[in-house]
Amino acid sequence: MAELRYRAGKIRDPGVHKIGIIALGSHLENHGPALPIDTDAKIGAHIAFQSALETGAKFLGIIFPAYELDTIDHGVHVSLEVLKENVINTLNQAKKFLDIEKVVIVNAHGGNIPLMAELWEIEDETDMAITFNNKVISSEGPHGGSGELSMAKVLGIVNEDELENQADVSKYEEVGLYGFKQARKDDPNIEEGARDVEENGVYIDEEYGERLFSLAINSVILDVEKLLDF
Repeated sequence: MAELRYRAGKIRDPGVHKIGIIALGSHLENHGPALPIDTDAKIGAHIAFQSALETGAKFLGIIFPAYELDTIDHGVHVSLEVLKENVINTLNQAKKFLDIEKVVIVNAHGGNIPLMAELWEIEDETDMAITFNNKVISSEGPHGGSGELSMAKVLGIVNEDELENQADVSKYEEVGLYGFKQARKDDPNIEEGARDVEENGVYIDEEYGERLFSLAINSVILDVEKLLDF
């Protein structure tokens, strides 16, 4: 077998070759008329890929399924158990074929947050150290709102002709999760986002989108550096 040159190329530390970065989003859910149904997947993949380029860590692609609360019906999702099993299987494949020992999961879909409570079992089943990075979710604001629109502008996936219709919550109840009354009642953050869209509408600001991406990418880079020291 050839001797691999682990110090070649642009890397921060040869140990980074043991670290993988994988995106977790959602491919099949409505985001209003201005955004595609795989918005979360594309945003998550961009953050994960750019972070891998910056650090030299291995880009592992994206997890296909996604989870969502029962009180939010705006797409096609799977159970938390199915998502967990898929993550375990995918990471075990990365361990087997790429010699990965540590992973940063870049989550770009709020519905996946309950997976954080399952990390101990995922780590046990994969024998990996795993960091769940949720920075973009905590920064972007309401579902289908100005944050996602602005990042979508950076990626070139937004239909700006539909911007004036995006905040029509009577027609597109998923924007701000406005139409999901029980979810709004259960979560003050969802309620705040729904009211924000209703009262203030939405906008596109490419500079804002760039800042959100920079914040998220730098957060993942920091997670990689912490795993290097772990």
